[in-house]
Amino acid sequence: MSAEFRAEPPKAQRSAVGNVLFAGAVIVALAAMVGGAFAAVAGLLEPLSGLAPEDGEHALVVGCVGLGGVVGLGVPVILFGTGSRSGVGDAGRKILGLLVFAVYLLVVAVVFAQLGYALPRDLTTTVAVFAVGFSWMPLVMVPWERLGLGRFVPRAVSRKAE
Repeated sequence: MSAEFRAEPPKAQRSAVGNVLFAGAVIVALAAMVGGAFAAVAGLLEPLSGLAPEDGEHALVVGCVGLGGVVGLGVPVILFGTGSRSGVGDAGRKILGLLVFAVYLLVVAVVFAQLGYALPRDLTTTVAVFAVGFSWMPLVMVPWERLGLGRFVPRAVSRKAE
């Protein structure tokens, strides 16, 4: 057995139709993300405004944008990306997990909106942007596989490895 060495990796062949479909999918995903963010701010800000002081309301806007963006981007990707390859139950579990994560982002925003009692509005907004933006990091560090919750590898990929 001899190993062959290639100086240059093979180039992927892309068609114009594939490029147009990919660009369309990116545009639809970004539009869903932005639309979800605007819808969350418009629909959730009024009921949640009683939970925060006046100087913390911008933190709630940050949380609503995070919630709407995650749901707006995640649901189409799950339904059109992995939903077609996996079953309805698997896609449903992924959407439920996405919604739980979105609610987690909103709770983080409400907690950091309480800083409005002690900090000025601009500083509260800045802290909330970093808090909501980086609040997913502890969730990434949890060993979900050891807890029996981490089957993130698609079946086709795991079968190729065997």
